[in-house]
Amino acid sequence: MKTNILRWWLPAIMSISSMLLAMKADKPAYRIYTAKGHESNYSDLLDDARKADVVFFGEMHDNPICHWLEYELACDLYKETGKNLILGAEMFETDNQLILDEYLSGKIVEKNFEAEAKLWPNYKTDYKPLITLAHDSAIEFVATNIPRRYASLVNKLGFEGLESLNAEAKRLMAPLPIVYDANLPGYKKMIENMGEAGQAHSTGNLPKAQAIKDATMAWRILSHLSKGKVFLHFNGSYHSENYEGILWYLRQANPGLKIVTISSSEQTDMRNLDKKSEGVADYILVTPESMTKTR
Repeated sequence: MKTNILRWWLPAIMSISSMLLAMKADKPAYRIYTAKGHESNYSDLLDDARKADVVFFGEMHDNPICHWLEYELACDLYKETGKNLILGAEMFETDNQLILDEYLSGKIVEKNFEAEAKLWPNYKTDYKPLITLAHDSAIEFVATNIPRRYASLVNKLGFEGLESLNAEAKRLMAPLPIVYDANLPGYKKMIENMGEAGQAHSTGNLPKAQAIKDATMAWRILSHLSKGKVFLHFNGSYHSENYEGILWYLRQANPGLKIVTISSSEQTDMRNLDKKSEGVADYILVTPESMTKTR
């Protein structure tokens, strides 16, 4: 009798053991966690995103999984919302909006767009798929970031440096004067991360340069957002982590917005979310530290 039972259960035991070994040997490319550190999934993220007014995908600029999932999320949101989807990104500056619109509307060809626009070094691998989606689907893509020359001006002279610009230049940034809270943890941390030597030579303008970027991105998002639309925005995680940065400026203007945030991080062990990443966003995308880079 015992022999018959063993003969019956042995294949099942071996099968379960094989499955457990396979699971142990698996190397997932990413995992998604909630703000509280509970494991979640892409389906839940997508469901929340489609019900939001604004979705921030905080990326690591050189992480291929971030860029792949950005594209997948954009495609899936388009399937569910159609022309009510708006895309926007830190990687495109406001003075490139004209040429971007000309390409998306078919007025100029791709070759001219790529030759004349200010594109990041990893554009073709990481951001071109998003632009192509907008082009092929005839959906809006908003260049949200302030031209870098003006952020550099703030880093050198503070917000006062912007006042001397002409009206045409000022149309490329959030309306002046810029509201600024130097006590926001994210901005304070920028100075702290410079170390003692850096702090000794700092004028305090570095976080102001970050703030003019955040304020301009918030202003651009608000100026293109309308009822029933979903604005999916791509930016470095530091611009939206801890619900600061761009979100702080959005909340100043419209505290009633429904916002979903995604942050990205790398971990050696992805089985649990690192404590330092808890609470930084609604969803935290975790990838292996050994993940290859895109530039």
